[in-house]
Amino acid sequence: MKQVIVIPVTDKVLSQHFGHCEEFYFATVSDGKILDEHMQTPPEHEPGLYPKWVKEQGGTLVIAGGMGQKARDLFAAQQIEAIVGAPSIEPRQVAEQYLDGTLVTVANTCNHK
Repeated sequence: MKQVIVIPVTDKVLSQHFGHCEEFYFATVSDGKILDEHMQTPPEHEPGLYPKWVKEQGGTLVIAGGMGQKARDLFAAQQIEAIVGAPSIEPRQVAEQYLDGTLVTVANTCNHK
């Protein structure tokens, strides 16, 4: 099954504040392997815009450090799973750890409602 993992990035590592990232890492995955990957600059941030934009780009899973509950609800409304509490490491490492089952998440780092 094809999946597109999306990770917010700031300074070349996973961004701890989803809405304030510089760019997004997109990894197209099938059978647990990364088939394609690229970075993409998002449109200017407006509340509620990123979930729809990620869906338009083909995203099926978002892995973030911190994300408010409203954003998580908006992703769910777009049928996009959101995982929070991921570490600030290179995005490919995050994707690989997710794929091999070793991704360790902690509490959501965002306190937005």
